Amino acid sequence: MRRLARGYMARERRGHTLQTTALINEAFVRLTGARTVQWQDRAHFVGISARLMRRVLVDHARARGYRKRGGGALRTTLTEGLIATPSPAVDVIALDRALEKLSAVDARKSRVVELRFFGGLSVEEAADVLHVSPDTVKRDWRLARLWLLREIGGQRHDV
Repeated sequence: MRRLARGYMARERRGHTLQTTALINEAFVRLTGARTVQWQDRAHFVGISARLMRRVLVDHARARGYRKRGGGALRTTLTEGLIATPSPAVDVIALDRALEKLSAVDARKSRVVELRFFGGLSVEEAADVLHVSPDTVKRDWRLARLWLLREIGGQRHDV
């Protein structure tokens, strides 16, 4: 969980009020509240943890009145490089909205983005979680990125 949380927080803006430990603690509290989950394996745990951490960050951004103040987060493109290296802040709210729309169209592609971008999983790890081949994950990742770039690009209000 710590590796996932560090990956999330590395992409957040500087001075973010939610610290890595707080993100882990909040996700853990939500995990312990899910007593009915039948844990299948480590990959299942990582997948659920990634989703919960995404929810914590989105909830935190909304609670801070993100949209009301016009954001302030730097916009970045969703590229392969974001997974491996720390980058400027990502507009978590816009990405979450776009992922929700993608999920309605293709749930697996949405999960691939969630696992790779938010969870920091490799192609092979994501394939293991989703029980598909690495080639399928690569294809879904490529198509999902294009779809999200188009979707988020359509929401931009450049000055």
